[in-house]
Amino acid sequence: MSAGLSPNRSSDLSALLMAEERSDLMSQELRKAEGPVVLFLHGFPELWYTWRHQILALSSLGYHAVAPDLRGYGDTEAPASSSSYSCLHIVGDLIALIDYLGVEQVFLVAHDWGAVIGWYLCLFRPDRVKAYLCLSVPYMPRNPEMKPVEGMKLAFGEDYYMCRFQEPGVIEEEISRAGTAEVLKKILTGRRPGPPLLPKENPFGIYPENPITLPSWLTEADLSFYATKYSQKGFTGGLNFYRALDLNWELTAPWTGATLKVPVKFVVGELDLVYTTPGIKEFVSSGGFKHHVPLLEDIVVMEGVGHFINQEKSEEISNHIYDYISKY
Repeated sequence: MSAGLSPNRSSDLSALLMAEERSDLMSQELRKAEGPVVLFLHGFPELWYTWRHQILALSSLGYHAVAPDLRGYGDTEAPASSSSYSCLHIVGDLIALIDYLGVEQVFLVAHDWGAVIGWYLCLFRPDRVKAYLCLSVPYMPRNPEMKPVEGMKLAFGEDYYMCRFQEPGVIEEEISRAGTAEVLKKILTGRRPGPPLLPKENPFGIYPENPITLPSWLTEADLSFYATKYSQKGFTGGLNFYRALDLNWELTAPWTGATLKVPVKFVVGELDLVYTTPGIKEFVSSGGFKHHVPLLEDIVVMEGVGHFINQEKSEEISNHIYDYISKY
């Protein structure tokens, strides 16, 4: 505890003790809250904050809403190596959290990278998930013939965003040059369908002479919250999830061909960048998705809605969550 203290600085000690006291109080509140647990998992480049509307809505209905920052995000620890961000590490974090909460099962709600982690949680530990409401990213079965990054390069080229995220430090430097707040604003407000490309020249398409107007569902205060946390923490933790894609492929070889045995509802925006990536819409609608997730109960496609669906249509998503999990 003393490593970060300045010599003879009692104010430092007082501040640290106050922070630890607040943390202890938060932990006590987290453990003693009542009601069925709804575990929310965020995506990139978001934080627990993306669920701010759903936390209030579900809590008001008697549920215990829990929305952690995933490993490497926000106020969490952020190991430097991408090997510390494998699906086994992240699912391990979640199992430890569920155990800490003192419950056997949770209702799971997840979006974007959180949705991917949600699928892994359902695959590895279906006994801990009562039902899963998934936003934006369907379950994609493991292709035993090709590593994912190689497949993405072949399908979409070197400028495909997941490919551009692979080399440590490169995209971080490009974000730094463009400005954290501007990059976050561009990503969160983007509505262009299809696979996102990040060309070497102006990868985020930011033009000072053509400033972005925030939509009604994203305020300057919201953007400031995200930008402040990422300015403090950096993006490497979140990017390391992408850098562990091939490692996850190697680790999940034993689950090749496995089906998921958890009840699922899937909700996606019509303009979602994942849903409109070639092949995904067909996979979802043709029965391929249902084949791998046999307990898939419903698919909802929301017209005119983009990727950040739980923020853009917060009330509708809260209603979808409640309507679904209240059946159990």
